[in-house]
Amino acid sequence: MDIAQLLDRLNEPQQHAVTAAAHENIVVLAGAGSGKTRVLAHRIAWLLTTELARPHNILAVTFTNKAAREMQGRISQLLDEPTQGMWAGTFHGLAHKLLRIHHDFAQLPQNFQVLDDSDQERLIKQILKQLELDEKVWTPKKAKGFINRHKEQGIRAQAIEIQSHEIWYLRMRDIYLAYQTHCQQQGLVDFSELLLRSYEIWRDYPELLQQYRQRFRFVLVDEFQDTNHIQYAWLRLLAHPETAFFVVGDDDQSIYSFRGAKVEHIQLFTEYFSPSRLIRLEQNYRSSGMILAAANGLIAHNSRRLGKKLWTQGAAGEPVYLYTAYNEREEAEFIVEKIQEWTGSLQQVAILYRTSAQSRQFEEILLQKSIPYRIYGGLRFYERAEVKNALAYLRLAYYNQDDGAFERIINTPKRGLGERSLEIIRGHARRHGLSLWQAAEELLAEDTFSKKIATTLHDFINYINTITQKTQIAELDEIIQYIHDSSGLLMHYEKEGKDEAQRRKENLEELIAAAKEYPKNSVEDGFDPITAFLSHAALEAGDIQGDPNQTCVQLMTLHLAKGLEFNLVFLCGLEEDLFPHKNSIEENQVEEERRLCYVGITRAKQKLYLSHCETRFRFGSRELSRPSRFIKEIPSELLQVVRLQRVATSFHATLAKYPTGTWVKHPKFGRGVVLQTEGNGEAARVQVYFPQLGNKWLVLAYAGLQKE
Repeated sequence: MDIAQLLDRLNEPQQHAVTAAAHENIVVLAGAGSGKTRVLAHRIAWLLTTELARPHNILAVTFTNKAAREMQGRISQLLDEPTQGMWAGTFHGLAHKLLRIHHDFAQLPQNFQVLDDSDQERLIKQILKQLELDEKVWTPKKAKGFINRHKEQGIRAQAIEIQSHEIWYLRMRDIYLAYQTHCQQQGLVDFSELLLRSYEIWRDYPELLQQYRQRFRFVLVDEFQDTNHIQYAWLRLLAHPETAFFVVGDDDQSIYSFRGAKVEHIQLFTEYFSPSRLIRLEQNYRSSGMILAAANGLIAHNSRRLGKKLWTQGAAGEPVYLYTAYNEREEAEFIVEKIQEWTGSLQQVAILYRTSAQSRQFEEILLQKSIPYRIYGGLRFYERAEVKNALAYLRLAYYNQDDGAFERIINTPKRGLGERSLEIIRGHARRHGLSLWQAAEELLAEDTFSKKIATTLHDFINYINTITQKTQIAELDEIIQYIHDSSGLLMHYEKEGKDEAQRRKENLEELIAAAKEYPKNSVEDGFDPITAFLSHAALEAGDIQGDPNQTCVQLMTLHLAKGLEFNLVFLCGLEEDLFPHKNSIEENQVEEERRLCYVGITRAKQKLYLSHCETRFRFGSRELSRPSRFIKEIPSELLQVVRLQRVATSFHATLAKYPTGTWVKHPKFGRGVVLQTEGNGEAARVQVYFPQLGNKWLVLAYAGLQKE
């Protein structure tokens, strides 16, 4: 392909980026759907076509192997020839290649082995045993996180400065040091080590670094806003007057600070890579004009940004639809109803949410309507370990002969019952044709175990018996709430780190919500609530979700949605403390939450629905919810309020008590007057005017209204 053909496919800003002077450092601020992968591929093809570079001179860095393959494929297609000699890949892949070539500089054997996450965790368990540290206190997961975080900051164990009274950090440093020593002796390298070790050999061997500076005259980086400390430092070592950097990214889509990404890396590029130039790609090839206007209006509320405004030559399209639900069940029903009305491919439909726990309501209704769906990048609600663990306590309490439940929770959380003790129980059960529960009771009666093991086993059996007693007198949700509060599962998950613990906690709270609503809506004739609910959970967990290649609705958290696009998008749960998330508000991370919302909006190509609930079951009870500030930040002229089409026109007697003009008193909002009523059953609600607050819709089942 000649140069004219190469450039003919690009718009003007893309052409400016692709043909920028070879010696310039360029940051391309590429908005969502603006063709950044095309620009990267064309830039490389242009450098090679104009003979400003040979493949040998190019280093192209991406964040995923898929992106690297896509870029290489596009380049080969543009040039109609392979690009042998060019280094293109992920940070970890390129660092691995560098260490293989220079294993001697890295003080590694030529055949060093790379540890994956599970290998790393198993090795840390061995280290804990060697150091005689209790795995329940110094958990492998937390130790792994401590080690990886410090490596990503470029910090070795011996460089960690800790005060003598900081016992936790002292022990973690000891684990890190022992782990580091073992890996060095055995020739083992984990993922974080790949980058740190390759950074160190460039830093510590100037002659080697100079070779690569002379070789890689052109360094191109995708998703630059997602670089963490060690990735950025690794790139900075290559910076040289003879090296030109070409980085592509979007500060408005920086959503991975929890992984160590620093949005400042792209925002301050022009300061640290001088001389340099910023080129904006603002023409969007994905979304309608109304959707882009909503995204622009929202993200403009972030103060620290390089600034750009997406636009399209395409149609303005439909407005952004806004739906206010009574509760999360009604929100899910509305969304599924709209999916049923959709005439396009289900593969082009996505439901996006802030937390994984929100998927449960959508899963249940999609199953009821026989609409195939897929949880993108995750497990269905009832397949999640924390949900299965909590339900296993209920299963064993309700039916002591359930060996699967016994095996699942006897050491979850850890109780100090070793494999030897458990094998004694299993063996006794096999020999005498007993359940594991019966075997444990018989062995305790025979005084088989040591005093410590016997006490632990007695405590476990007594605890399960307590739950059994509650199954006779308490509601289903109260039983699961008790398990949630008393089983130790929450403390067990807290050892996995803050983000993971928060996710599991939210899923357990959603399980309580599922139990609370289940007896009223779903118990079949002949089944008691507990049996029905456990059967329901087992069937849903066993149901096979849509294959990745099957035509089905896509459900996913917003973090997983980045880089994807769909014709129809539902962005749900837009409520304060949910989105933006409570933790982010408390930690002054609202701007990152807004960027996450921006990512969600810009996934939509043709049609976008936003939804929120007036009440939501959270933290063990139903609470009033406030609309997210993000809704208010979208220009109101872009939004069209919609209602569920099948709202009933006949009202129950409850609504008859509150005719228009009735004065009522609310426990929180005070005195107000009823303006209108609608709905039926649990969904019955009234609109009340409060002099101090204005109009509010209230669900009668939860509002606590009193007539004056």
